[in-house]
Amino acid sequence: MKNLKITSIQTFLYWEDAAANISHFESRISSVKEESDLIVLPEMFTTGFTMNPEKFAEEQEGPGLQMMKSMAAKMNRVICGSIAVKDKDKFYNRLYWVRADGSFAVYNKRHLFRMAGEEKHYTPGNEKVIVELNGWKINLQVCYDLRFPTWSRNKWDAEKNFAAAYDVLLYVANWPEVRNFPWKQLLIARAIENQSFVVGVNRVGTDGNNFSHSGDSVVLNPRGEQLSKTKAHEDAIETVELNMAYLEEFRKIFPVGMDAD
Repeated sequence: MKNLKITSIQTFLYWEDAAANISHFESRISSVKEESDLIVLPEMFTTGFTMNPEKFAEEQEGPGLQMMKSMAAKMNRVICGSIAVKDKDKFYNRLYWVRADGSFAVYNKRHLFRMAGEEKHYTPGNEKVIVELNGWKINLQVCYDLRFPTWSRNKWDAEKNFAAAYDVLLYVANWPEVRNFPWKQLLIARAIENQSFVVGVNRVGTDGNNFSHSGDSVVLNPRGEQLSKTKAHEDAIETVELNMAYLEEFRKIFPVGMDAD
């Protein structure tokens, strides 16, 4: 199986201004020069972490998703990121996984951040979503999900030589700088305990509630060691290659999955 190249876009967001953000990300995605398989955008990249979905959530098949479809086709790779979406009479913090052919998968954020009142405005998802890309299995998660390890727990199939349920754990986020220490530590913990690569993509800049975001986007190997070089607070695009042979060998020589509860 070939390696997987993932491009993260750590950047600022225009507060509750979908048109400006869509234009911004069209430009940022178009500027990606290095070949990769997947481009990852932050959480609620069209609006910022808004608690006003009645005003700013887009309808299904809205402009944010249309931009993702257009850019996925143009760049010939998968693009993912979350958007505030109205689906019938409910609002979701919805992560889209958009393929180059226009098809897409959906993960609705399970854990809603009550300290901001997210649970008062959005409906939680109830399904785990693991997608496949070039033979890699990727577990989709959003921001606050990071604090709940049972939701992301890898599963080990004894009948398939203890094969893991997924190989990459991916988080998109609007995680404020005031809590960046837990962000960094929990991402490391998730990598170690699940023996998987972990990708965390966060925004930078100050939002409409005057919360600063340092980014601290990162790619970690299954030992919890950092592979990426993106720095805090910088507007950055980075591509990191994940090595499947490394992952398989590590799981082989250190098979903790065989002793999992």
